[in-house]
Amino acid sequence: MTATVPEHGLEAGDVRHVADRHTAERHDTAERLLRSSAELSFDPATQVDWETPLNPDDHGMSPEWSSLYGTDYWAELSEAKRKELTRHEAASVASTGIWFEMILQQLVLRDFYAKDPTDPSFQWALTEIADECRHSIMFARGSAKLGAPAYVPKRSTVALGRFCAATWRGEAAYASILVAEEVLDVMQRDWMRDERVAPFVRTISNIHVVEESRHMKFAREETKENLRGAGPVRRHWQALAVAMAAYFIVTSMWNEKVYANVGLDTGRALREAAANEHHKALLRSSCAGLMEFLGSCGLLTKPALYFYRRANLI
Repeated sequence: MTATVPEHGLEAGDVRHVADRHTAERHDTAERLLRSSAELSFDPATQVDWETPLNPDDHGMSPEWSSLYGTDYWAELSEAKRKELTRHEAASVASTGIWFEMILQQLVLRDFYAKDPTDPSFQWALTEIADECRHSIMFARGSAKLGAPAYVPKRSTVALGRFCAATWRGEAAYASILVAEEVLDVMQRDWMRDERVAPFVRTISNIHVVEESRHMKFAREETKENLRGAGPVRRHWQALAVAMAAYFIVTSMWNEKVYANVGLDTGRALREAAANEHHKALLRSSCAGLMEFLGSCGLLTKPALYFYRRANLI
């Protein structure tokens, strides 16, 4: 039986051996993702039904994912108003997705700038960027078809995103990517199976879930790879950066303007949404696997947990 070589306190030859092993594993993962992409990818321009008019009897998301579901305000709303609200909330989530996908593309491009183009990881990174471009267009067209305006995050959040896109790298970048993708993944798995949801939204959700599963695999691998050999100080600061990103991403998904745009009392809606334990429980459940992964990477420090709790992710 071959003994496992520890990665700390190694001789020079052993260090090279371990590095070569990690490189081979990384290449193998990228090659599998490239094959999967070649076998199962979608063209939203032709595979989403953009022509059939929106049916006002359809929800935009599973109503259980509405920020007001289960509140007194929700109970007072007519069924038509509930459906209209979920359509605007779905468009708000999609707009936040576009905003973050544009940050994601910049992070990945910077990470692979001037690296070896023959490396499968390089080729996968470009494949992921191409996917994200299509997803952003798909979300934009979907929001327009839902009859909603652009729900751009707050100006301060947009400015912070611009700063992060220009400066973040390594595990902070990939773990933040993972946060956004994991939360959307769980939501959209519900939406794509829900016959109450508009058919084109279900198709969009299915496309995003299938293709983002590959992106999440890559983000997990890159997070672990970048953390190899990281000391406690670096982990502490990176954990805080990821948690802050998670807070701003998730709190931007439900834009407060949706309430006024569907004719609700914004103040009351915000109060009841903030106290909605059902919605908080859904968010926490959507992040259970993510929190387990971040914990295994040493990225759930006490300061980080503060922001995850503020965002109702833990």
